[in-house]
Amino acid sequence: MNKKDLFVTQPFLPPLEEFMPYLEGIWDRKVLTNNGPLHQELEAALCDYLGVPEIALFNNGTIALLTALQSLDLKGEIITTPYSFVATSHSLLWNGSAPVFVDIDPTTYNIDPLKVEAAITANTRAIVAVHCYGNPCDHDALEALANRYSLKIIYDAAHAFGVKDQSGSILNHGDLAAVSFHATKVFNTFEGGAIVCADKETKQRINNLKNFGIVNEVSVVDPGINGKMSEINAAFGLLQLKYADQIFEQRQSVDKRYRLGFADLDSIVLPPQLDGVTSNYSYFPIIVTDAYPLKRDELYEHLKQHGVYSRRYFYPLITTFPMYHSLPSANPVNLPVAHHVADRILCLPIYPSMTDADITRVIELVKR
Repeated sequence: MNKKDLFVTQPFLPPLEEFMPYLEGIWDRKVLTNNGPLHQELEAALCDYLGVPEIALFNNGTIALLTALQSLDLKGEIITTPYSFVATSHSLLWNGSAPVFVDIDPTTYNIDPLKVEAAITANTRAIVAVHCYGNPCDHDALEALANRYSLKIIYDAAHAFGVKDQSGSILNHGDLAAVSFHATKVFNTFEGGAIVCADKETKQRINNLKNFGIVNEVSVVDPGINGKMSEINAAFGLLQLKYADQIFEQRQSVDKRYRLGFADLDSIVLPPQLDGVTSNYSYFPIIVTDAYPLKRDELYEHLKQHGVYSRRYFYPLITTFPMYHSLPSANPVNLPVAHHVADRILCLPIYPSMTDADITRVIELVKR
């Protein structure tokens, strides 16, 4: 019998029969979007679950990040990371800002605060940092820089749903934090996202921007966009939230099994376990070192040949793409750590429904 294919991730889907009452309610009310009752209910539930003051739901995480930048009216240079999904830097271009790339920390793969400070100029307006794989940035250092140089700071927290450190939810840091609820994320609404902010006034501006800049029937005050989440997406989010703790526990179990299975394999580097951090176990990225008998891409192909679809995430670096590679800050000389990690990273499958046999299969293929 052929073994099933294992993918780098797979969405958690609650029992279908539990979703039907939500759909029946939508059919009865005939309210499909525009800040409907389920949308409002999900915002309140997420604030409570995550421990954040205000949250504005969006149709996806990219539009959330785009709107977060627009809401702060940021023009000029924005310092960011080359080690992320392209939505991070694309959002800067869409807002008419100039990305300035700096290198990353070799342990967390997050933006390096020392490199950030060295890149600040009179034209710098903000820092856009990414909590890579859900590992919290050094927010104390970054926010100290933002205060010292009068900069805004936005966190691309696409991977960071439910992550906490000693200060509580890491989504509370910075001026704004943008979250993704894409199907590949630990908490999903099929497609979706959100902006976390500190007060109702900021949320109201964000709500205006995600609805074309409309204030009322006769007033449009900003060139906003359509970023609204539908009632069906909100309904799925409410159901999914009931299982969030279970999802985290199941992902943690996979993480533990991997760590135990790879404990005697010195030629790969396992994901960091940061002191005081409650992880969401969103990814299991390994570094394939030069001591491993295969190159990273060879291991990637080896796994694929056996029905295990890992992901070289993030590879290639953002700075290698045509719209960025000619920027002075994109020069590989300036980004040695990011290039080193991108050339060696491999995310292994991790999702709640993985069985012990699935995990053992991945471990044995890597160790074989």
